[in-house]
Amino acid sequence: MADISFLVLLIMGISALVTYKGLQDYSFFSKYCFDIAPIRQGQFYRMVSAGFLHVDWMHYFFNMITLYFFADIVLAQVGPAYFLLIYFGSMVVGNLITYQIYYNTLNYRAVGASGAIMGVLYACIMMFPDMTLGIFFIIPMPSYLFAILYLFYSVYGMRNKSGSIGHSAHIGGALGGLILIIAKFPFLLIGQLWLVGLMLVPIAVLLYLYKTKRLE
Repeated sequence: MADISFLVLLIMGISALVTYKGLQDYSFFSKYCFDIAPIRQGQFYRMVSAGFLHVDWMHYFFNMITLYFFADIVLAQVGPAYFLLIYFGSMVVGNLITYQIYYNTLNYRAVGASGAIMGVLYACIMMFPDMTLGIFFIIPMPSYLFAILYLFYSVYGMRNKSGSIGHSAHIGGALGGLILIIAKFPFLLIGQLWLVGLMLVPIAVLLYLYKTKRLE
């Protein structure tokens, strides 16, 4: 993709500025990160502000490179206003699911645009399921296969508490992107019903683990 829209550049630029400020000023980082305890006290703005912060520049780079490759594809299909709805809607859905799952973990904190970007990515996959993705830019596979495998990986990561990755935000963001793109183009639900069904399997597994308290 040779060109990148002004809207996507704007998101990248604001994210870079907020990330820079957060890395330089710990009090700023603490005030705007996703933090269960203050959110429980009513600081719901953190559901959005945390999406502009990152733990380091590598974290920022990986999120923005994914956004670079897929944002304009989605933007061209849905227009600027609905693209922003997908981006921020997925961000909020990802953080709401994280909030629900870790409600009693008062020291849980997180930052990053991953939920928003997963929403954009899964919206793109839903529209173009046969598109080829390169895992780690090396291993090619159809995007629909990646979509299913990554959701299972995220559930596995949550169950085993692997690394410091916000798996719940990834799952929630993906779910948000899927719901919003189907709301925009309902015919996708008919044409790609098999894909929706397969992606609901890992989400159902996550719900089962949550209900049976196996994520604690």
